[in-house]
Amino acid sequence: MRAFDAVGQRLSFTAGAQALNVSQSAVSRHVISLEELLGHKLFDRSGQALVLTEAGKVLLPEVGKAFDRLEQTMNAICANPAASRPIRIHIPPTLLQQVVMPMIQAFHAEHPDIRIDISSSHAVGLPSTETDMAIVFDRPNIDDRVTDLLWMVRVAPVCAPQTAERHQGKTLEQFLADAPLLHVKLEGQPRGLLWSAFANQCRIALDSDRGLAFDANALAVSYAMQSDGVALADIDMFAPEIAAGRLVIPYDAVINDGFGYYLKLRADDLADPTISMVRSWLIARFAARVQTEG
Repeated sequence: MRAFDAVGQRLSFTAGAQALNVSQSAVSRHVISLEELLGHKLFDRSGQALVLTEAGKVLLPEVGKAFDRLEQTMNAICANPAASRPIRIHIPPTLLQQVVMPMIQAFHAEHPDIRIDISSSHAVGLPSTETDMAIVFDRPNIDDRVTDLLWMVRVAPVCAPQTAERHQGKTLEQFLADAPLLHVKLEGQPRGLLWSAFANQCRIALDSDRGLAFDANALAVSYAMQSDGVALADIDMFAPEIAAGRLVIPYDAVINDGFGYYLKLRADDLADPTISMVRSWLIARFAARVQTEG
């Protein structure tokens, strides 16, 4: 497996052998033995360049994940023989800040022996980094992951109270045409995606590309509360700011734009009792919050 991983990552028997500090013939023998065990070729050796076969493409990332997890567990044992490895969870930044942070504090109080490593990114869908489970911002889709809906997004234009007063009496379309738009940057997505989707559902004309863009919705909303800009925000997520009067919804234009937050993990990982327990705990906490909001 190590030989296959080393060669597959570099697409070279020579480079793979150098990485493992063994002879090229030894690496080749190991790969051939693995191919014989599987009954399938892992590399196409017919051309000038080494190419992974379909079987090789399927196996290589799984081998890499297995080695990563094994290394992480071994490092944890070296540091503390009694400790389990940390559970790696990805959470989008605004959801983490507005909703999940108190949940994590409560979980740690209930389960102090379970270690959690949290990462965050602005990706739509699964993050590029390897995790045990991920809360993702996405539209509904089907893949090979176990998927649980945690939260459907309801969005509306929000702004500071003084901004709403300045534009009082205007139609929604005129308000959005006159006020600076505030965007949230989503990796790999057009800049004005969310505003464009909102305008389409409300059947209004809108130049959805103008205005400022931020890395996270929390930053866009924070800027809206301090400026004359208008952000498109999840009204349930920012309910405390709305209740406090620091943020207002100037128009009755709340929509479901199709996006939501989903908990995703590999089916095989449900065999890990800690991962299974963390999943169930998060689902229950989100369900209780949604019922409270309702």
